[in-house]
Amino acid sequence: RARERRARFVGKNGACNVAHKNIREQGRFLQDVFTTLVDLKWPHTLLIFTMSFLCSWLLFGMVWWLIAFAHGDLDHSTRLQRDPGEETAASPAGFVPCVTSIHSFTSAFLFSIEVQVTIGFGGRMVTEECPAAILVLIVQNIVGLVINAIMLGCIFMKTSQAHRRAETLIFSKHAVIALREGKLCFMLRVGDLRKSMIISATIRMQVVKKTASLEGEVVPLNQIDIQMENPVGGNSIFLVSPLIIYHVIDKNSPLYDISPLNLHHHEDLEIIVILEGVVETTGITTQARTSYLADEILWGQRFVPIVAEEDGRYSVDYSKFGNTVKVPTPSCTARQLEEDKSIM
Repeated sequence: RARERRARFVGKNGACNVAHKNIREQGRFLQDVFTTLVDLKWPHTLLIFTMSFLCSWLLFGMVWWLIAFAHGDLDHSTRLQRDPGEETAASPAGFVPCVTSIHSFTSAFLFSIEVQVTIGFGGRMVTEECPAAILVLIVQNIVGLVINAIMLGCIFMKTSQAHRRAETLIFSKHAVIALREGKLCFMLRVGDLRKSMIISATIRMQVVKKTASLEGEVVPLNQIDIQMENPVGGNSIFLVSPLIIYHVIDKNSPLYDISPLNLHHHEDLEIIVILEGVVETTGITTQARTSYLADEILWGQRFVPIVAEEDGRYSVDYSKFGNTVKVPTPSCTARQLEEDKSIM
């Protein structure tokens, strides 16, 4: 019976399969509130967005009501409602309220909304009678601007996060191992569905597997960088069309002793591919990731060509993006292939 395949470290969609538990220092997240808000899920962000405005409106509504109560505006408004002709019988100076037309907490709450969102309906306004009311008006405007800046900035960052651009960076579903220039190579295909380019794109690969040191220390997720090649040399790639990225399996490669017979017995083998670059339109750095387990590596196959010249321009057929064909490939390890060549 085949052993159960171990859990992925990185999913095919690039999500890291790691759960963080028993974090004792939760207060560290509050030291960077903006990033915490951006990392929250959309329902939580919208709930905080709504509650921040409601709480500020209620708080300042209570302040406006207290100012009106302390100045006697509520009593005067109540008398005017009972006897509208009383104002005409008052002295020429008359009674000047701190805020006109406030006669209950509801009207104070409505005035708080009008102040913070700069909506003036003309029925309520601050007078020169109370310096405290003028000070509260200034404070509420500043608080409202701060809340607007934080929440709108948070929503903008959530809608323009770098991983959104990574959705259109695609990797082949399977990787292949075949001969290239007489050497066994691990190959995969990467492409960009958008016309806007990824500037300064770099790509790297890692092997993640369980290892044990000479001293007996067990590392469950040991990350080993592996050297890779691409058609333009180095790690930088010009991703204007799909490219086949390959890694030469030599004596320095973690795949040096893997053959097609024992490939699928390496349940702990996982190869992670990471593509990074700058989005041309926004200047934001983005990263796309994927991984290949042992049963997703096809031995003795090669990717079919998908770029062709038509009517004076190059066209890419993405329907064949992951298609492969069988090619003659030795059924031995790279070590054995090198030894056979040295003997010959």
